[in-house]
Amino acid sequence: MRHPAPLLLLLLLMVLAACTGPADPCTRHYEPFPDLIGGRARTAQNAALLDAMARYNAGDLTAAIPVLEAELHDAPNEEQVRMLLASALLGAGRPYDAELQLDFIETSARNDYDEAAAWYTVLCWLCSGQHDRALEGARAIAARPRHAYKSKAEALVKDLSR
Repeated sequence: MRHPAPLLLLLLLMVLAACTGPADPCTRHYEPFPDLIGGRARTAQNAALLDAMARYNAGDLTAAIPVLEAELHDAPNEEQVRMLLASALLGAGRPYDAELQLDFIETSARNDYDEAAAWYTVLCWLCSGQHDRALEGARAIAARPRHAYKSKAEALVKDLSR
């Protein structure tokens, strides 16, 4: 008669592995920036952008990147598109390119996306292996009394402080 202990142990290990989530902190903490464009009425002028946003929302971030880049070429001050491009680049494994886009937002005269840019910059550092810098940035966000990404920053601080 076989003992069920090895099977039970294997099953327990599989369950624990499934419950811990991704091992990579970048994968655990990155979420695409919300699509604020996809709900627009479709016109001949924005059809390519809306198609790109459909791909973005489906998780095909790489397919959205060239269209978002083309949109920025035509309207370089469009922070909303730049924020989506930065998010897509980060999700596609290009954190340095994403950080460059975020730098444009952070130096812009407008402040519409400052908090998002600060958080996604921290994620760029995290996803490029700069964990100490990401921890410092997350702590700065978490220390603010109000910040749109405060709870996410607190979770990252907790994760990186283990």
